[in-house]
Parts: sequence; structure tokens; C-alpha cells
Amino acid sequence: MATAENRLGPFWTTTRSQVYRELPVLAERGFVRLGRPGPRSSQPYAITASGKRVFAKWLSEDAGRDQLRNPLMLRAAFGSLHKPQQLQELYAERREEHTARLAELREELKEVKKRDDAFQVATLEFAIQYQRSILKWLDSAPGLS
Repeated sequence: MATAENRLGPFWTTTRSQVYRELPVLAERGFVRLGRPGPRSSQPYAITASGKRVFAKWLSEDAGRDQLRNPLMLRAAFGSLHKPQQLQELYAERREEHTARLAELREELKEVKKRDDAFQVATLEFAIQYQRSILKWLDSAPGLS
């Protein structure tokens, strides 16, 4: 879970329930294998040769269409139905959230740059730009007094 969060977290939401639901399925299909139980009964998995082949095939397929799911924009789409104070609070909460996330991402980027992983650097830079764009949108969001 930590590995997935570090690699994918800036741009892809992964929940523990998804991971724990999918790992046994992947093991059943022979794409991963169980390792020795770790501390606190953790169950490590390792990718198999078959899993690597399927993963490589997936990497070569069309990425598909982006699917934006942004709770702030969903609420803003119904902004005319909000009470003004409710909308102000929503914007203030999201500003705080995105400001904090932007700071976290900047720190992550410093660490990743030390490891010289150009691809992870690029995805973190994308995530930083995304956070900046949300904050910029909040600066002029409809319904601000």
C-alpha cells in the first residue's frame, strides 16, 4: 500500500480495500505470489514472471480517456443551490486541503529528485500543477464575496 501511495498517490486514488480485494485475485491468477508473513501479520506479495508479462502488455495498451472526479467541482456545479455561507465554507475547506497537499507534493518532489527518477519527477510536477490550478480556480470561484 505504501509503495502504491508513493508512486501513484499524487494522481491516482488507491484505497486499502481495493488493494486487499485485488491482491488475492491477482494471486489466484498467478500474477503475484504470497511471501512470508511480515511484522504485525502483514502479508507481502511479489510479482511473478506471468504478472510481469501481463503488466508489460497493459503498459502497451491505449491509456483510455481521462476521468475527472473532483468533489469540489461537483459541488460547485450546484453552486446556485448552496447557501452563500455554505459555499464560502466549502471553498475555505478546499483551499486549506489543496494548500496542504501542494506543500506535501513539493516536499516529495525534493526527495524524488534526489533519486533521479525522471518519470516520478514528471508525475509529481503534474500533481503540483493540478493543485496550483485548483487554488487558482478558488481565487476567482463564483459565489465569492
